[in-house]
Amino acid sequence: MKVLVIEDNETMREGMVQILQKMKLDVWDAEDGASGLKIIESRPVDLVVTDYRMSGMNGIEILEKVKQKSPQTEVMVITAYGSIDLAVEAMQKGAADFITKPFSHQEFRLKIERILSKLVQEEKLRRLSEENIYLREELDDQFNFGEIIGDSSKMQQLYRAITKVAKTDSSVIIYGESGTGKELVARAIHKAGSRAQNSFIRVNCGALAEGVLESELFGHEKGAFTGALRRKKGRFELADLGTIFLDEIGDLPLSTQVKLLRVLQEREFERVGGEDTLTVDVRVIAATNRDLKKLVDENSFRKDLYYRLHIIPIYLPPLRDRREDIPALANHFIGRITAKLGLKKIALSSDALAALQNYDWPGNVRELENILERSAVLADKAEITASDLPFLTPRTSAPSFEMETLDLNAALAQVEKMAIVKALEKANGAKSEAARILGIKTGALYYKLEKYKLD
Repeated sequence: MKVLVIEDNETMREGMVQILQKMKLDVWDAEDGASGLKIIESRPVDLVVTDYRMSGMNGIEILEKVKQKSPQTEVMVITAYGSIDLAVEAMQKGAADFITKPFSHQEFRLKIERILSKLVQEEKLRRLSEENIYLREELDDQFNFGEIIGDSSKMQQLYRAITKVAKTDSSVIIYGESGTGKELVARAIHKAGSRAQNSFIRVNCGALAEGVLESELFGHEKGAFTGALRRKKGRFELADLGTIFLDEIGDLPLSTQVKLLRVLQEREFERVGGEDTLTVDVRVIAATNRDLKKLVDENSFRKDLYYRLHIIPIYLPPLRDRREDIPALANHFIGRITAKLGLKKIALSSDALAALQNYDWPGNVRELENILERSAVLADKAEITASDLPFLTPRTSAPSFEMETLDLNAALAQVEKMAIVKALEKANGAKSEAARILGIKTGALYYKLEKYKLD
């Protein structure tokens, strides 16, 4: 806690400072109101203890200006014996308490302890409020792939890894394609560990602009930038004693990587626009669908940060590599979707399950859930069959490069077709991205897809 003492009597000021320092508080002092307000402008203060009768600015005026600058800062006013009217006025204008001269060390200490106890409780309530706001935002995000489901050998390996990793506090990095359920694994590690009763805080490093991301991670002080109307706690503060999940860590800007490295090494940071160093006890779990080692080689990801994160790597298999889990996943999703949408019970036919297992799922588990929801909404009977899934055509595999002809035009067409298929696979079926990879316009790609009957 930080306390500012404003008192023009040097002996009395020094006496109060000594008492406060013995209470293990950070203390600043000023001989008049103007000097005290300058201190408040340069650093956050939790409590101001000010004398009423001073030259220049009196205690009530100081109280009003402090509350204008920092409404959360508490103020205790020192009044003279018999000045009950001044004490009442101070309380009406927002003072936390008052103390009348002369007062003993014990009386002063008790009043300070009472105010600080109130501040601690208010801080807990503010933290709880901010965590609740964050959790509401999380629920609104609908970022949910469903529970981790599957009995394949790859999933059994994953379950064993989660069990082992959860017992430690080491940093974890989860590798996996988009839609494989990286956040679910991170939550499972958190819930199975010793921090399960504390917060799990998620940050999508690829969804926020660089300046916004730094404020989200580390918080900011009031006035740190345009629009910063109040102090805001960052995600690391909210995750104290719990877990922070840094999704899409490969998209983290280099400037923010430096500050993240410091948090991982020292467990400390400063809010944006702040001078105070904050310390946290947080477990870090990161995730990415990119090759971090390749990013390091390209100098777009710091090598020291890579080694700090890459202590325990976990690799999530894409859905196409665990097709035996698709029936269980599909039936689980159908049951949940019909319950969520208030639909009648719907079953999946054997040919529908076969069609689901024969598809390559570039969007993985997320795509499976979305397609099943679409099918359930559009279904006009109590069973979904393969005919209800016409959009699930098996993906065309890239042809091997074996020259089928020596005719130059035909050979060039063969190479062009192969390049288009590979670009589509790399882009997970996104045509605009595939066109970008190929270096052509999207309209030209559509023409070629029709030409080669690849659409």
